[in-house]
Amino acid sequence: MPAWVTAGYAEYAKRMPREISFKIKELKPSPRGEKQPAVARWQEWEAERIAAAMPAGALRVLLDERGQQLSSQALAQQFGRWRDSGRDVVFVIGGADGLAPRLKAEADMLWSLSALTMPHGLVRVVLAEQLYRASSILSGHPYHRE
Repeated sequence: MPAWVTAGYAEYAKRMPREISFKIKELKPSPRGEKQPAVARWQEWEAERIAAAMPAGALRVLLDERGQQLSSQALAQQFGRWRDSGRDVVFVIGGADGLAPRLKAEADMLWSLSALTMPHGLVRVVLAEQLYRASSILSGHPYHRE
């Protein structure tokens, strides 16, 4: 990822309260050659790798443009429920071809940050900022202003 992505993500991750930790597990995409498999096969192959990387019992939140859109206040309420569940929460940003239907069906939530298509690095920064914003709302911190 470009330096601005790493810096943006790191800025919001360090602002999070100590009891909430962020960890990135980046799965390197397989190099693509001249003979490409069908998109559905590529998505399924990626889904297998993603599923294998998730901790057992984790809540699975997949970022998808057709997912549920939340206001900052609604995200804060959802964030509080995730936090209070005592389970790890995994946020999945799919590959260039999107996420496999099977992975979406198994998700606990499909969440859309926007109906816009964004580069993966920007999604990482926006995700970190929105989770920090949700945490700030829950704690009464003045970061979020209405």
